[in-house]
Amino acid sequence: MKYVLVIGDGMADAPLEELSGKTPIEYLNLPYFDKLAGSEMGLCQTVPRGIAPGSDTAILNIFGYDPRKYYSGRSPLEAAGMGVSLKDGDVSMRVNLCAVEESGDDYVIHSHNGGGIEGADAENLMKALVSDETFAKMMQELNMTIAITRTFRHIGILGGVSEGAEFFLTEPHNILERKITQYRPDGTLAEKLWALMLESFRVLDKNPINERRRKNGQLPANMIWPWGAGRGIQLPSFEEKYGQSGAVISAVPLVKGIAMLAGLEYPSVVGATGDLDTNYEGKVSVALESLRNGFDFTALHVEAPDEMSHAGSLERKLEAIRRLDARVIKPLLERLGDFGDFRILLLSDHPTLLSTRTHDGNPVPYALYDSRRAGTPRKFCERECETGAFLTNGDMLMPHLFEI
Repeated sequence: MKYVLVIGDGMADAPLEELSGKTPIEYLNLPYFDKLAGSEMGLCQTVPRGIAPGSDTAILNIFGYDPRKYYSGRSPLEAAGMGVSLKDGDVSMRVNLCAVEESGDDYVIHSHNGGGIEGADAENLMKALVSDETFAKMMQELNMTIAITRTFRHIGILGGVSEGAEFFLTEPHNILERKITQYRPDGTLAEKLWALMLESFRVLDKNPINERRRKNGQLPANMIWPWGAGRGIQLPSFEEKYGQSGAVISAVPLVKGIAMLAGLEYPSVVGATGDLDTNYEGKVSVALESLRNGFDFTALHVEAPDEMSHAGSLERKLEAIRRLDARVIKPLLERLGDFGDFRILLLSDHPTLLSTRTHDGNPVPYALYDSRRAGTPRKFCERECETGAFLTNGDMLMPHLFEI
């Protein structure tokens, strides 16, 4: 038996007036989602009540690691996925490249991902920033280093932080189109972190890369934003919990980090971006290859619906979900039979609401397909899944997939 988990990040939503009161999943014609629902569908509370909803807390819980026990912050998970080791006394932070605009004596944040910056531009902007004399001196005073990537996501490490330190940092994707001063850092090292953010704007705003981006009609990536602070964690072995090892396919460091800490493999996929243009076929190919090479479990994570929701683009979220149906679920259904019997679990990790461009903690729809009991295809969406089973916690999903 082969087992496949597919996470459409943030694809669940609330009914939208623009879609005649339907959610994106409900509105679209998704024949392969519907085929999965023929075996079983329902709702699952992936994020425990009282816990902030996000991919970090949701995916930890989906893999069976209660965030109330194992979660110290998002960044340590991402650091693990990027191969960044944390020592005792280290605090890790996600450092986003954001797009902001001056507004009087304040700034308005337009994009949490620097207008979708990636590749050499993202890397070179960060290299220019950390090599700036004033900025470098401020980092030194904070005992901070930054691990640079070729995306908008970077990792900052604060060394020698006391055990009692508390960091209150706002997720930038939750405050889009708002003035930012009211969301400035609070708690330990707050003033120094805020000063670092403001200095990053001075260095980056007129950088030639950003001037070119403006000329091309793109947003500038002109301010860093630290958030998701936490200390290193350890996770129990996934294989020991469920008797299964396997691979996790994702472009996102967070998901790779959870896989690494759980003892699962996390192969890279050429062209996997975490955006709408990600290499869907490449992800499916690597997932199938992992099963061909002896694993019985693989997980495939697609970030695009979440990013399109944060961007506030209904059409692009709809397109991300269409592509997940046609370019991920369809080929999986066509090719998994080569291995014999199989089960596919499809779900959103959390809803991401187009109305607010933020995450939501309500239950998500899931479908669990069993090739031995395919059933008759039926509409897969939030409303229809209310008629099915209700799983009260996300950590029930893996035992349900593995029929434990």
